[in-house]
Amino acid sequence: MAKDSVVIIDYGSGNLRSAAKAFERICTEEKLSLDIKISANPADLKKACRIVLPGQGAFGSCMDGLSAIKGMQEALQENVIKKAKPFLGICVGMQLMATRGLEHGIHAGLNWIPGEVVPMQPADKDLKIPHMGWNELVIPSPSAQDNRHFVLRSAENGKHYYFVHSFMFQCEYDHHILGMTDYGGLIPAVVGKDNIVGVQFHPEKSQQDGLRLISDFLHWKP
Repeated sequence: MAKDSVVIIDYGSGNLRSAAKAFERICTEEKLSLDIKISANPADLKKACRIVLPGQGAFGSCMDGLSAIKGMQEALQENVIKKAKPFLGICVGMQLMATRGLEHGIHAGLNWIPGEVVPMQPADKDLKIPHMGWNELVIPSPSAQDNRHFVLRSAENGKHYYFVHSFMFQCEYDHHILGMTDYGGLIPAVVGKDNIVGVQFHPEKSQQDGLRLISDFLHWKP
C-alpha cells in the first residue's frame, strides 16, 4: 500500500532539502508512515495529505516562481482551500498567503489571509535589518495550553526560533495572529486560519523546538 505523501513545493525558492530532512527525521523518529516528497508537479498536490510551501527571497520573485509553474496556483487553490488539506507556509511561503506584498513594488499574493507584507521598522534603530538569528516566540492571550492552536501545542513563551527576514506579515485581523516575536516591537511570527498555518521563522533550522512544531503539524487534523 502506498504511503500518504507530504508534498514540499519546489518553485525555485528556499533550501528544500533542509526542510525535507527535518520532516523525514520526524517521520523516522515517530515511525510515521508518510512519504516526504519535494515536487514541482501540481498533480502531486492532488495525492498529498499535507502541503508545505517554503520560501526565501523577495515576495514578488517568489510569487513569480510559483506562477511560472503551469497549474500550480490552481492546484493550491483546489487542494488547500477547497479540499482543506493541512498547509504549512515557511518564511516567504507564509508571507505569500497575504493579500499582497509591498517589496520592490506591489505584488498580489494568494489572498488566503487578509493582510499585507510590509517592511520591518524596529523602534530601536540600532536593530539591524534583515532580522537574522534566534528570537523568542510570544503566544498571545489566551495562552492556556488547551486553547492554543494545535500546531503550537508544544511551543512555550520564551522558546527561541531562527528568523531571517526584512519584511513582515501585517494581518488585517488580529485573530489570525497565533504567535509573535519582539524585534523593536511585536511582529507576527505565526499566522493561521482554518486548515492553513504559516511561520515566519524556519522550523527546520530551529533545532528541537522547530522539530516539535513540524511534528505537531504532521499530527494536526483541522
